[in-house]
Amino acid sequence: MKKLIGALIFYARFAVPFSRIGHRRRVRAPLDADFGGQRWVVTGATGGIGRAIALGAAARGATVLALARDGRKLDALVAGAKGPGRIEAVQVDLSLAAELRRVAAAIAASGRVDVLVHNVGVMLHEFGRTEEGVERSFATNLLGHWVLDAALRREGALDARSAIISMSSGGMYGAALSLDELEAPDAGRHDGFLAYAQHKRAQVELTHYWNSLGPDAPKAWVMHPGWVDTDGVRSSLPGFRKVFRRVLRSADEGADTALWLAATRPPVAEGIWLDRQRDPEHAFGFTRSGADARALADWLAERAGRC
Repeated sequence: MKKLIGALIFYARFAVPFSRIGHRRRVRAPLDADFGGQRWVVTGATGGIGRAIALGAAARGATVLALARDGRKLDALVAGAKGPGRIEAVQVDLSLAAELRRVAAAIAASGRVDVLVHNVGVMLHEFGRTEEGVERSFATNLLGHWVLDAALRREGALDARSAIISMSSGGMYGAALSLDELEAPDAGRHDGFLAYAQHKRAQVELTHYWNSLGPDAPKAWVMHPGWVDTDGVRSSLPGFRKVFRRVLRSADEGADTALWLAATRPPVAEGIWLDRQRDPEHAFGFTRSGADARALADWLAERAGRC
């Protein structure tokens, strides 16, 4: 009963602002941006929101390094790019730290990165581990972001001129950050929905940490796309989609704020961005009681060191 009441409160509060209706109320004009000469890295670039970000950046002049695992989808993405920019395919398993470090070194060898978009995210209801021994959703949704970001910084590809944009989710509003719940130790303790919410809450805290690193470090923003009709929603949340499918956003609507943040780079402040506006990070008091950004960063650094 408690979970049911919580769900009703959550959906009553967010159903309109997270829907297509909310986007159309808040975003009144198309994005006018020029990314000519910029070099972007977008993770999870072959589907849904990531694909829309990659295509949108290339259409506005950027060279986009599209990171994803599926080679055929990468080829289709490259072929679909239109505009003055271009997309370069980078095939990589975004759940494996060793591969991410290798890719980061190769990216850095060709120059700096203007915009890094941590977009990849999965909701996995079945427990499993990567070949490096890491729970798969945690490896993809959070640890991989940390590893790629740290490697690009170490290799000199990210500097004070760079922008980091993380794709969180409205689901994080229902979670207080708990380091003990980021990586389930076994199938008995794995809950795909709760793990996803934890990872997305952690992205908010991680953004605070990155912005605490001083004036020579890249600036970071965290956003969420609203409720978007993606392949992930269709496969992981079929019941949710059945109820809300008529008001789910398009991938382009979900991607809009990421492109807008890269173009405008608004002042860094607490909050999570939605539809080009900064919203509060917390909607419910209980989510303020979690671990802090420094503790999260220390924990991720230690966990990454074992991969």
